[in-house]
Amino acid sequence: MRLLVTSGSALAVLGTLHQVVNHRRLRRPPAVPPPVGTPVSVLVPARDEAPRIASTITSLLAQRGVADLEVLVLDDGSTDGTADVVGATAVGDARLRVLPGVPPPAGTLGKPHACAQLAAAARGDVLVFVDADVVLAPDAVAAAIAMLRDPAPLALLSPWPRQAVSGPLARLVQPLLAWSWLTTLPLRAAERSRRPSMAVANGQFLVVEAAALARAGGWPAVGGAVLDDIALARAIRRTGGHTGVGDGSSLATCRMYDTGRDLHAGYRKSLWAAFGSPVGAVGVAAALLVVYVLPPAAALAGSRTGAVGYAAGVAGRVLAARFTATSRWDAVGHPISVLTTLALLVSSWTGRVRGTLTWKGRTL
Repeated sequence: MRLLVTSGSALAVLGTLHQVVNHRRLRRPPAVPPPVGTPVSVLVPARDEAPRIASTITSLLAQRGVADLEVLVLDDGSTDGTADVVGATAVGDARLRVLPGVPPPAGTLGKPHACAQLAAAARGDVLVFVDADVVLAPDAVAAAIAMLRDPAPLALLSPWPRQAVSGPLARLVQPLLAWSWLTTLPLRAAERSRRPSMAVANGQFLVVEAAALARAGGWPAVGGAVLDDIALARAIRRTGGHTGVGDGSSLATCRMYDTGRDLHAGYRKSLWAAFGSPVGAVGVAAALLVVYVLPPAAALAGSRTGAVGYAAGVAGRVLAARFTATSRWDAVGHPISVLTTLALLVSSWTGRVRGTLTWKGRTL
């Protein structure tokens, strides 16, 4: 047990030190982005998003620095008047069109099918996919395209948005999204590599060169993927493109879930796919327990080594706090965050095995 505590604490320290390096190497938006001369299509898949999409549309139509901009919204079978809200928000603005969606065929999931329809209708050289719960800063699109093309051009960039949270469950779980890749992934090495396993992406805000998307087979190539954003990044890597992640915390804000029940349903539908297989999920769960739960437990029993490991985990969460709108004091509960996420992982795999996973009225 002492060896496990020592090993876990050492790995926690190394993870936090690695995060420090990643923060220095993370792509960041320019203070004043250069104007974008190429045509840009901003694409929004929307299904039953009436309560929140108005803010998204308003922010998209307020974008600066893009001379040729179109905004396409796909109404994916909404029953709550989503298209009416979009029309009322953008009345008189010729840059915006609302497209009626076609239901996904068997074996294809709703969001990648919606994104495929949007991409087929878009005319831009650069495609910017934005979820209907994301609000962009006025220069976000121009800044994201600048990050896509500098310092080394990428085929796909994921500018990671700042996560707005509501309720205790979200405060525990949502900060782990950015913390996880900042701690484990060598960002610049991952950009240079074409290994699919080193791809990170967040479908809330994706910027992709249209030609690279076409070479990868487009969204139909990942139509059955629950984690379609990561699957798309991997497909682009397989066809010779480079992908990366950037700091979008000043460019975009996303409120994924309004309630703890919504968060549970959202993680339950997809978390099972995050680690490739049941064996992978068990391996990751065991590593998280050894590195981020065992040391704090040992610290409670008086272990100084465990206290060091716990402090390193908390420090890592504090470093990643810019990506989540929570108090830095929430980092003190990092072991509880890890245990809560593992409980969601068990729930997700249970639903997967039983075949009971659904999302927005559709079976997965």
